[in-house]
This record gives sequence, structure tokens and C-alpha cells, in this order.
Amino acid sequence: MSRGNQRDRDRERAQARAGGKTKQPRNDGLTPEQRRERDAKALQEKAAKKAAQAAGGNNAGGGRVKK
Repeated sequence: MSRGNQRDRDRERAQARAGGKTKQPRNDGLTPEQRRERDAKALQEKAAKKAAQAAGGNNAGGGRVKK
């Protein structure tokens, strides 16, 4: 069984849905080393915040309270 031009039409539809976007590299003006440092700092802050939340006994898990 042949599909005719269905593949081509599907490709065109997918491209139209994507808005003709093409994948472009990040253009934030940072070198890869600066980007790694920025990301590492953000992860450390996130981990510290989570550790402080756990140590404080804050129930942010949204768990159910058993009776």
C-alpha cells in the first residue's frame, strides 16, 4: 500500500504548526564557562532552599494528614 503524498502533506503541516521556527543557539552573551557557573550557582541556591525548607519542617509536599 502506498501512502501517496500524505507524508509530504504531514511534513508541511508540522512545519506550519512550528511556525517555521528553526533551532538557534543561545544568544545570551555568555561563554560556556560563565553559563556553567551561573547554572551551578542557581542549582546550589535551589538545593539550599530545599534543605532549609526540609529543616524547617514546612510541609510543602502537599501530603495527606492521617487521622
